[in-house]
Amino acid sequence: MSGPEKYILLAEDDAVVAELIMHALGQMDPRPHVVHVRDGVEALDYMYARDQFQDRPPHGPAVMLLDVKMPKLDGIEVLRQIKSDERLKGTPVVMLTSSQDERDVRESYALGANAYVVKPVEFRNFARVLRHLAQFWLQINHPPPENRVVALAATAKCAPR
Repeated sequence: MSGPEKYILLAEDDAVVAELIMHALGQMDPRPHVVHVRDGVEALDYMYARDQFQDRPPHGPAVMLLDVKMPKLDGIEVLRQIKSDERLKGTPVVMLTSSQDERDVRESYALGANAYVVKPVEFRNFARVLRHLAQFWLQINHPPPENRVVALAATAKCAPR
């Protein structure tokens, strides 16, 4: 029995970095499906199936790659909201950022981040790290059934914004 297609939610505001990430992930076989959002508000709208994302698949992403420094709502606050919501807290979140600020690292783990990866400057190393992350979360990791995320439009209306 096969379940719903696993996919990655990428929350990254820098278009060039997002393109590099999608290019690196596109080199995988099989090629993972990646949904790209451009800021923290879009990330939460996606997770709660709100606004333009109300018709998204009913299951959540296999993993969220979340930048720390984003406009409108930063990645730390997105992480805080996801991990404090019973319906979403099982979603694996990898902080994928250029920030090496020790406070960001500490706070990310304290809030429940599954990993904190600093974006390497050299593209080949960065691409290798991304492929390893994707392989783990999409192919190797098998979350228990109770951790599957189901976003319901009716309950999303009362979710924090």
